[in-house]
Amino acid sequence: MRLLLISNSTNAGEAYLEYPKTEIKNFLGNKIKKILFIPYAAVSFSFDEYEAKVKERFFEIGYKVESIHRVKDAAAAVNKAEAIVVGGGNTWHLLRMLQENKLIDAVRKRVIDGVPYVGWSAGSNVACPTIRTTNDMPIIQPRTFKAFNLVKFQINPHYIDANPVGHAGETREDRIHEFIEINPGIYVVGLREGTMLRIENNKMNLIGNRNARIFKKGLVPKELSSTDDFTFLL
Repeated sequence: MRLLLISNSTNAGEAYLEYPKTEIKNFLGNKIKKILFIPYAAVSFSFDEYEAKVKERFFEIGYKVESIHRVKDAAAAVNKAEAIVVGGGNTWHLLRMLQENKLIDAVRKRVIDGVPYVGWSAGSNVACPTIRTTNDMPIIQPRTFKAFNLVKFQINPHYIDANPVGHAGETREDRIHEFIEINPGIYVVGLREGTMLRIENNKMNLIGNRNARIFKKGLVPKELSSTDDFTFLL
């Protein structure tokens, strides 16, 4: 499998998809000409608008974009796709629509067969076994929390260490500790903004100048950098 799992689409003060676009190009290469985009995480703006944003950025790096919401047979489009790209937004809405369009098994099979997969934020969440480490409010109920299950671990995108001044509620780390308490055998990767995980040839690398924070019940959380070995997670 070949996966590029990105924490966030946009760094503060930058244009949309500015920071990951070079890595996306490096990952997809020159043989791929057209990507299939899945915009289902969009809620407060239309799929047409989402498609236009992604089209503009991917055109800059040499790819045409076909959005799955424009095709009559979504599963058939997945089966023909050269590469699959899943955008961020609301993870619950994304998963619900993937289920309604019967795409969970279709996408999983294609990616296992070697079709490149790129996701950011919610698109990275659904690459995991479930979406239970998303940060998003459950605005809609999916049929199950189970997602593509392309990796064995969970991702918490947009992972942040800070707690706002004056906020007495739980930190992000507190929430992840709750998850691993209930799910003791599962690793969680806190993927900070500006970073991504590249998985291919049974290896995984962190890309970016910030560490990832790794959680599992019974282990002290540890910080891993782009020079560390992540293959134990695969």
